[in-house]
Amino acid sequence: MTIRDDFLTSARIALDLLRDPQVAAQWTEPSALAEYRVSGLAGHLAYQALPLPTMLSLPLGDEEVVPLMEHYKRANWTELDIDSQMHTNIRAGGEKLAAEGPEALGNRFEQTLDELEKTLPGVENRGVRMPHWGPWAVALDEYLVSRVMELVVHADDLAVSVGVDTPEFPRRVNETAIDLLTRMSLNRHKAIDLVRALSRKERAPQDITAF
Repeated sequence: MTIRDDFLTSARIALDLLRDPQVAAQWTEPSALAEYRVSGLAGHLAYQALPLPTMLSLPLGDEEVVPLMEHYKRANWTELDIDSQMHTNIRAGGEKLAAEGPEALGNRFEQTLDELEKTLPGVENRGVRMPHWGPWAVALDEYLVSRVMELVVHADDLAVSVGVDTPEFPRRVNETAIDLLTRMSLNRHKAIDLVRALSRKERAPQDITAF
């Protein structure tokens, strides 16, 4: 199993959640995330896969390819307020994807995964990027690590929002997501805080969140 397999597996689990009847029933309701409706959150969940075919179809650019943690350091989105322009744009993008309703979004998500299951295994581990990042890229497989984390986190957000059980992801997927979140948390907190949170409940800090 590779990170590409884990990404596709995670995305299929997210698709099943998106198609839960409770998501459609509460489509226009507020979600568990501040400033998101269920629709926008569902759109953002699907967005973790939807741009990838286009990203892979573009010719290789001359941008610097940086490690994933360097990407997060440069992007700095984890420190931005929810009313920042970047987060406002992210929410608007989710709503735009969801504009035609849950069935259309689910169908588009599924079609994208069908395409990726055919093409992704044979793609070189090339640099990929999104325009709003800045003038750099990350290697495809590292990018997929970040998408696996996003799928796990936002699947929980969506499930909690509509009152259904959070889907179970394979252990490998959870290990990938937790490893990345831990590394991101180390950018914001002292190492001893994470050690204590994981080993000493009597000395555990209240907050070790990655963002």
